[in-house]
Amino acid sequence: MKATRREFIGGTAASLVLPARERPQAAAPAHRACIIGDSRRGLYGHSMHRMFELCPEVEVTGLADPVEDGRRKYGGEAGAQRLYADYREMLEKEKPSLVVIAPRWTLCHREYLLACAAAGAHGIIEKPIASDLLEADGMVRAAETRNLKWGIGFNFRVLPEVLALRKQVMEEGLIGQILEVRGRGKEDQRAGGEDLVVLGTHIFDLMRFFLGSPRWVAAQIDSEGKPATRENRREASESVGPVAGDRISAMFGFDRGITGYFSSVKTADNQGGRWGLDLYGSRGMVTIRQNGGAHISLFRSPSWAPDKAAGAWESIPGLSSTRFSRPEAERYLPIIRDVIAKIGSGERPQVSLQDGAAALEMIQGIYAAHLAGARIPFPLTDRRHPLDG
Repeated sequence: MKATRREFIGGTAASLVLPARERPQAAAPAHRACIIGDSRRGLYGHSMHRMFELCPEVEVTGLADPVEDGRRKYGGEAGAQRLYADYREMLEKEKPSLVVIAPRWTLCHREYLLACAAAGAHGIIEKPIASDLLEADGMVRAAETRNLKWGIGFNFRVLPEVLALRKQVMEEGLIGQILEVRGRGKEDQRAGGEDLVVLGTHIFDLMRFFLGSPRWVAAQIDSEGKPATRENRREASESVGPVAGDRISAMFGFDRGITGYFSSVKTADNQGGRWGLDLYGSRGMVTIRQNGGAHISLFRSPSWAPDKAAGAWESIPGLSSTRFSRPEAERYLPIIRDVIAKIGSGERPQVSLQDGAAALEMIQGIYAAHLAGARIPFPLTDRRHPLDG
């Protein structure tokens, strides 16, 4: 039986193939990305290897991990086209324009970033930036010399509610004149020196986001009830540089006479819920708690205490906690998209490598002020870690 013309076209349309030059071409991804991880030393931050899942303009061409099982697991999750045991080989062969330095440990951060800079790659690095300021300074120089754009994993600062809060507090006078800010670490099993580095770095970045760079620091660090000395130096549970102390109290001076405080104290409860930043103004206070996202509340009382005129804690109109449907892909998305947007420009990313160095300088400043027994001005003239002597 002979097929009709309509039957013929309908039955064969799916198998018709246009000549190559007539086929519509899918746009090639604009960026080749590689991921540096280490399953033995620092893993992959908060799933940093998956940050390109919502970036169609980026293809992940390689992932490097010295551990074979880690390579397969994380490379598969990242959708990496090729896997490498040696990150140097990956950089040489893949020639990426973007790199993610994902390990939480700072042990090799400088080494990784200098190799990426030599390869001409932009990217994002997990916090904290480095083990000390000497390393961080070298990393910043390497990026700036080649006009490379690097972000760092300060993901809380780019949340829409935090961006909106800064405008309401600093420009619209939500709580009146800012008088002081107070931050605390997570105060879990890492309370004290390790908390200062790992979680405190977020707090110091937020302080700078609201108030600018500090002018000076004073501090007291205790270890088992006595003032800490360099002999109390120890290695943290994660390799993030030297730490000391189980009770840390610091005070920073900002412009306009505003003071900022930070504390991390080892307690029996390991509660963790105090981690965040509180802003105190002449007409009330705002609290930002960071567990599982930014939870922001407002208390409208100039006395910062319950009274007849004051109500309870309340949410701020227009501000609601961001809910991620795919946190692994969404958490760092604003940072990496901004890095990509700044490539070729003379501007820094909004969350930059330089911001990571500035937060680390506040951390080292605390140690320097305590050991000197005096208020220390910024910038620090001695860039060595104070615990190194």
